[in-house]
Amino acid sequence: MTKSPRPVPDSALLGQFAAIVGAANALTTRDGAAFAERNAERRGAFAGKAAMVLLPGSVAEVSAILKLAAETGTAIVPQGGNTGLVGGQMPDGSGAEIVVALTRLDAIRSVDAATDSMTVDAGVTLAAARRAAEAADRLFPLAIGSMDHCQIGGNISSNAGGVAVLAYGNTRDLVLGLEVVLPGGAVWDGLRTLRKDNAGYDLKHLFIGAEGTLGIVTGAAVKLYPRPRGKATGVAGTASPAAALTLLHLAKERAGFELTTFELLPRIAVDFCISHLPGSFDPLPERHAWYVLFEVSSGQSEAAASALVDGIVGAARASGIVETGRGAIDAAEAASLWRMRYAISDVQRPEGVSLKHDVSVPVGRVPDFLAAATAAVLAVEPEARPVPFGHLGDGNVHFNVSQPAGGDPAAFRAKAAAITDTVHAIVADFGGSIAAEHGIGQMKRALLPTVRSAVEMELMRAVKTALDPKGIMNPGKVL
Repeated sequence: MTKSPRPVPDSALLGQFAAIVGAANALTTRDGAAFAERNAERRGAFAGKAAMVLLPGSVAEVSAILKLAAETGTAIVPQGGNTGLVGGQMPDGSGAEIVVALTRLDAIRSVDAATDSMTVDAGVTLAAARRAAEAADRLFPLAIGSMDHCQIGGNISSNAGGVAVLAYGNTRDLVLGLEVVLPGGAVWDGLRTLRKDNAGYDLKHLFIGAEGTLGIVTGAAVKLYPRPRGKATGVAGTASPAAALTLLHLAKERAGFELTTFELLPRIAVDFCISHLPGSFDPLPERHAWYVLFEVSSGQSEAAASALVDGIVGAARASGIVETGRGAIDAAEAASLWRMRYAISDVQRPEGVSLKHDVSVPVGRVPDFLAAATAAVLAVEPEARPVPFGHLGDGNVHFNVSQPAGGDPAAFRAKAAAITDTVHAIVADFGGSIAAEHGIGQMKRALLPTVRSAVEMELMRAVKTALDPKGIMNPGKVL
């Protein structure tokens, strides 16, 4: 049965929504770029047409918006920093949906060093949250490339991962409590900072990773950690991902929980950075097929962190695990190398069309997966340029594929579906996930039933129906 399209809100209804937040905070096409940027994803992969963009300044305003939306059947699309990569934050093209952007909800409500917790508004950027923790001599460990723009509410709604998952887990593992406005306008105040609480269902986990389909996260209580007294970065060149995996095991044995990041980069990613990112350079004197960039955080001192990194690289070189490597590089150079790592997706853009695959497989199977996926992609397009990189420490690979050098973008796009289907089929063969850290959004919605059982899909739909019976929350996303 096909659902009837939602009616486009008339001017009277839009006026009611605008009155909740004030005319200055209700954007329409008359507002030009400010409105347009909320209707287009940063890479240009997704675009929509909202009836209006609302910028609420309080939880009470968010509640009033959802109450009116429920009464009138108006679809709501929650939006944070608009950095999502699967279109979960984008309105459709109907002009019937209203975007609710939480940019103005940007207060650090409290930082409690005694309980190692921090409570923030959902519109606080990840970078600002990290700075607030650091000011209290604490660490909020979530770290992703878009941290200057992405917001805590979006991080929670997408269960963001990043480079520190190896040591601290995904966003889900960092959340103690949530404040959520439900589809009818009711506010659930679950901003608890308890480390143990088995009183009934743990409701916060319904909203973490739900991509705004069950309600709007307006506040969060998150975990903090002691701020490391020293950090050190090491870089190594390896002949293969298998050698990099062996290095990971060695680093874990020597550093334990102080090994906070372990990233794998192919040579082509380094070449792209050197070509398109000013200030980039070769990490090592010799060229290598693969590179590992890893970080150790010490609770003792900078010297202790450096000694750990030096020991790991030295042992790896002595045993032949790595071809060459450098331990405890200076802070400025380390910052430049991490900047290169964060920029890998961006530097693919000047090389033409790039297909993105955010996937995960068991850590021990990453080398075999990379070999199988690369061979399969090249069978579809022999001149394609795979650029697989990412979080070897937790099995999350960004298996990106750039078009043939100097090739026809349209011809490559014509093969995009075949390439993506091939990659995802191999992920399934390896017992992996087609959505490691970016979510489902609209990009992978059709794929979800192929990787989740009928029982799982039924449970998800039951939750959606129970919490959002009118289907107003982010329709067309996830389910």
